[in-house]
Amino acid sequence: MLSIVVPAYNEGEHIYDNLMTIDKALKAFTSDYEIIAINDGSSDNTGAEVARAAADNPFIKDFGYDVNRGKGGAVTWGAANSKGDIVGFIDADLDLSPDFIQMYFKEMKATGADIVIGSKMHKDSKLEYPFARKVFSVCYYIMLKVLFDLKCHDTQTGLKLYKGSLIREIAPLRKIDGYAFDIELLALASKQKAKLIEMPVELNFTRVQSFGRIKFKDVWKMFTDTWKIWWDLKVKKSYFK
Repeated sequence: MLSIVVPAYNEGEHIYDNLMTIDKALKAFTSDYEIIAINDGSSDNTGAEVARAAADNPFIKDFGYDVNRGKGGAVTWGAANSKGDIVGFIDADLDLSPDFIQMYFKEMKATGADIVIGSKMHKDSKLEYPFARKVFSVCYYIMLKVLFDLKCHDTQTGLKLYKGSLIREIAPLRKIDGYAFDIELLALASKQKAKLIEMPVELNFTRVQSFGRIKFKDVWKMFTDTWKIWWDLKVKKSYFK
């Protein structure tokens, strides 16, 4: 079974249609799936639109809540409530097409990989992406290479598949709610000797600003959270006590 977690914050204008688009993409290659939609304490009508989608489509499950927990909290909640042998997550704005899930799913089945992730730095990726974010991605990659020596080039692309048993084991260990939760999960998976494969993406950036909703304070918190993960994992060794 395949579970796809969709964390959503203030996506009320598009979330109904986007969930139906995800459903169509999954239905094209499997009949054994669920879409776990998480309204992450939105202040708009996201919760009502998710509930409407779940009422209209039995494959969509509404696991939303009223108090914002951050993307890390939403993904962890979705993983905890998933049933799939493979559990993925995709950003609700669909900057990344859900049609890629089929290719990632087949790659995971063919190779026995524990994790398959999208990478903007893959040679076959096609990007319509602000220059400022390209620079940030490269700088962040260098930082992560020094700190964690992960076997991947891009940790922040919002389309990933994990083996269900792995994500349900490591997600409850998560300490970070913000954008750095991705690197936290991948670092924890690396400690478990998980096999990871990077795949290409086609990214159509839909936000008006270069960083979308991400503000300077979010970038700074991502930086400090990354160092906190390194400290807790490499120095304190506090995750697996």
